[in-house]
Amino acid sequence: MEAVMKENKMGTMPVNKLLVSMALPMMASMLVQAMYNIVDSIFVAKYSAACMTAISLVFPLQTLMIAGGTGIGVGMNAILSRYLGAKDQNGVNKTAFNGIAIYTICYFIFLLAGLFVAEPFMKAQASSQEIADAGTVYLKIVCCFSMGMYTQFCFERMLQSTGKTIYSMITQMTGAVINIVLDPILIFGLLGAPRMGMAGAAVATVIGQCAAGILAVILNLKFNHEIQLRKIRGFIPSGHTMGKILYIGVPSIIMQSIGSVMVLGINTIFSHMNIVDTTLSLTEARDTAIAIFGIYFKLQSFIFMPVFGLNNGMVPIVAFCLGAGNRERLVKTIKLSICYAFCLLLIGTIIFQCIPDKLLALFANESNLEHILSMGIPALRIISIHFPVASFCIISLSVFQALGNGVLSMAVSFCRQLIVLVPLAFLLSLTQHVSSVWLSFVAAESISFILCVFAFRYMYKKAIKPLGQA
Repeated sequence: MEAVMKENKMGTMPVNKLLVSMALPMMASMLVQAMYNIVDSIFVAKYSAACMTAISLVFPLQTLMIAGGTGIGVGMNAILSRYLGAKDQNGVNKTAFNGIAIYTICYFIFLLAGLFVAEPFMKAQASSQEIADAGTVYLKIVCCFSMGMYTQFCFERMLQSTGKTIYSMITQMTGAVINIVLDPILIFGLLGAPRMGMAGAAVATVIGQCAAGILAVILNLKFNHEIQLRKIRGFIPSGHTMGKILYIGVPSIIMQSIGSVMVLGINTIFSHMNIVDTTLSLTEARDTAIAIFGIYFKLQSFIFMPVFGLNNGMVPIVAFCLGAGNRERLVKTIKLSICYAFCLLLIGTIIFQCIPDKLLALFANESNLEHILSMGIPALRIISIHFPVASFCIISLSVFQALGNGVLSMAVSFCRQLIVLVPLAFLLSLTQHVSSVWLSFVAAESISFILCVFAFRYMYKKAIKPLGQA
């Protein structure tokens, strides 16, 4: 086992080739993940406009679920990669086992949320009983059966931490393809299946997650020999090890949860805004604005998911180089990641600027197409201006986490989304023009860029520069 760990490709392969080989499978799987989220919303939108609005309203709580899984994975991934770099097999195994324990606790928390929180959460936001009922059904199913999602998160992170991102890609793509295939069948009742509507979308999601989770476990047991999962018998949870995972992971959870609070805040602003630049009734205009905000997030995910996949490939390399004390490889990894992220998001801006009407039409039906286009085209064109700027911010925040300072990432994200974005969006909403609200996203990202520059200089002096001196 020691010989295997000495030959880990993260310490020997040329940096650019390593980053590409680590990131490409993750980027591909993330694109598929984004695609099935988009397809999910497209089918729901064709089913009814009320369901599309409901999908937008459930987004904050669903994002909170995902934040838990992603954040714990960030902590577990960083610690695993660091122990792998230091060739500490006992530390690797303890981290993996305690990560499984944390994910189990996380599932039970959201099981309770599905049973007791979903319904009041929707009733507090929805403008009609139809929207509230659709959102409640969806949330109850995805929360109560989220064990598949957390199993998938847990065991995929183990594969990523040891450089086996190709297997992680296989599990993610398996779950996504199953979801995409089942969506129209269960939503519209095709091939003899019952017509389930929103419930069908939720069931398709859960089945895909469970299948991916089971496959991730199998692939770890069969191919991931650097983490000795078969030695889990007799495992005793360690508060110290859990604490190390959560020290890095909790700031990431909070950071993504901040995004959930931000979405809830923007939805609330739209639901109380006196919108004047439309021929719709006030209630219809508010629901349309909320739906467009949800559509934007779905489309944005398709542009940003490859960058997050790049992040997932970068973080284990940075953490490994930190554990191995290799500053040159660490710095080169960060520089290449920023360049790739900038190019990807520049392409995203061009797409949003050139064909916003075609993108929005995917999420509309005959009854609301005109209003979706009139309100949505300015939204996509205004918000997408900040995409290239966001490339540096996204990579920087992940680097901070990989270097063990997730609190810094959390602080920058908190300032961007809650100190700047939501208050500014509220102030601009007083103009009664929806288009004005979208400008708050550009302003918030510009401030985030400035904060990230100062934070990166701090982390370089504290954690990266001493490696060369040592």
